[in-house]
Amino acid sequence: MAQYKTQHQKRKFYDSCEWKKLRSEIKKRDNYECQECKRHGRLSIDTNEYSESAKRKKIQLVVHHIKELEHHPDLALDEDNLETVCVDCHNKEHGRDFRNKKPNKWQHDERW
Repeated sequence: MAQYKTQHQKRKFYDSCEWKKLRSEIKKRDNYECQECKRHGRLSIDTNEYSESAKRKKIQLVVHHIKELEHHPDLALDEDNLETVCVDCHNKEHGRDFRNKKPNKWQHDERW
């Protein structure tokens, strides 16, 4: 069974043709909508916007492993372990919520 512990091993997996094909099928299955937003009554879809600075289509939806790849390598290509989520929900899931980067240390200070 394949191991996905190092960044190199994960990158090799995510660059594989097998993953790219399955990722496309999962997005289509999920109607190109974020499933986490959908559970909360919101709608996030892929708008096909183009990023001039990156010279490519903006990534708005990703296919997320519900049970993490590193801990469950046997479920790497299991369709039941995959769902389409928006970048914001994916970052929150992995503790990368950049909007609230630093707490405001002055929030409760008296203003004068």
